Amino acid sequence: MNDSRIRLRGEPFNLDGEADWLVVGVVDGAIPPALASLDEKLNGKISRLRESGDFLAKPAELYVVHEPAGLKAKRLLLVGLGPVADTSRRRLHDAAAAALRSITIRKFGRVVLVVPELTTLKIDEAILAFGVGAVQGSHGPGVRKSEPSRHAPEEIVLALPGDVNAAEAVNRAAIEGDALTLARSLVNAPPCDLYPETFAVQIAEIARSAGLECEIWDERRLATERMGAILGIAQGSTRPARLAIVRYHGGGTKTLAYVGKGVTFDSGGLSLKTNDQMIDMKCDMAGAATVIAATEAIARLKLPINVLAVMPLVENMPSGFAVKLGDVLHSRNGRTIEILNTDAEGRVILADALAYAAEQKVDHIVDLATLTGAVMIALGTEIAGLMDNQNEWGTRVLEAIRAAGERAWPLPMDKDFEEALQSKVADFKNAPGVRYGGAITGGKFLEQFVNGIPWVHLDIAGPAWAEKDSASKDSGGTGAYVRSLIELACRYR
Repeated sequence: MNDSRIRLRGEPFNLDGEADWLVVGVVDGAIPPALASLDEKLNGKISRLRESGDFLAKPAELYVVHEPAGLKAKRLLLVGLGPVADTSRRRLHDAAAAALRSITIRKFGRVVLVVPELTTLKIDEAILAFGVGAVQGSHGPGVRKSEPSRHAPEEIVLALPGDVNAAEAVNRAAIEGDALTLARSLVNAPPCDLYPETFAVQIAEIARSAGLECEIWDERRLATERMGAILGIAQGSTRPARLAIVRYHGGGTKTLAYVGKGVTFDSGGLSLKTNDQMIDMKCDMAGAATVIAATEAIARLKLPINVLAVMPLVENMPSGFAVKLGDVLHSRNGRTIEILNTDAEGRVILADALAYAAEQKVDHIVDLATLTGAVMIALGTEIAGLMDNQNEWGTRVLEAIRAAGERAWPLPMDKDFEEALQSKVADFKNAPGVRYGGAITGGKFLEQFVNGIPWVHLDIAGPAWAEKDSASKDSGGTGAYVRSLIELACRYR
């Protein structure tokens, strides 16, 4: 459960307000009128820093002023936003995250962030980006440290310009920030604590607290429901498989399905990974974490849509019972799958989950999975690969991702990629047997199970996990695409 929610609220900007920290975003260029009064209060401090070159307002650049003269705030933190023409939700989100990461090494009560007025963004967008970024920056990955290395503030206040009434935007920022924290907490949980059974329990508790319908299918129900692909991958582990199905009924006639890969630990099975490859494989359930976190947020926001969330949960382990190379599994939709690489397990369990979602007569599907290393070779670690079976739906999803300040890139889904999936003994093989186009062949495999429903596959193997700290991110689970799924739901009609 997400027990680390921060009190996030908005109030009019007041230069004489008290705070442990006053955080101010500054653009690279002329000081806008909204900050001129602050600069005047500081006797031109910001202007002098700019003129001397001590603070150039580069993206996420930080400058601390202790006991700033003329202010009741104990400390002032300037954070760079870069050139005003380049400001975006992504830029503001990262700036706020960098600011809070820098100050939460100690415990503070009240942190005030001045929401910038920008020509490139509506004020609601700026509030959302600054608020969610601040919440992200307030939590680290040290979920099991005896002494915490990071301390979330008791409250974060978004100081709003003028008489702006932005209660709805602040509420969304608070809910979206909580969702991001939840997803990160799930991904960062050690696999000794988070495995299919316990993950399913947490999903059920999250659903109950948000007023969502939830079903958890155990191994007997999975067998009854012809989920042979999920059961086949899980059979090498002592931890039995689960399927979590969550429903949100917000109104309207259309239903959007989110499907998330939930491999709570991926050893590779009999196609065993090396130690270096395996060390971060607790993150292989990031797709499922993203889906449940976003679905909870959608319910809390009371969005007027219907959502079906499907999360297959397994542990992929080697044992005498593990699925073997050459085995053939029977999926829910009747298609048979020849296993030629047990480390290509994610697409196999998603086959059953996607087939189930398609049977529910949903209108659109998005699946998220840390599916392939190949997508990182193609796109690096910050960009998801986007694959679709209908360009219009793919474009809509991509627009929501970009609006949310995240990144994805469309990959071609030409039919000739299916040739690599043809098996001589089954309908498909789970691994193509060639090095090239691995991310796309993974997507083409999944496409066979959506029954023609408009569908997007997001291979989030790179963005879901950060190998090391950066200015705006902690190493570990990132909560990637939680914001995008919420943005898509807000736009969905």
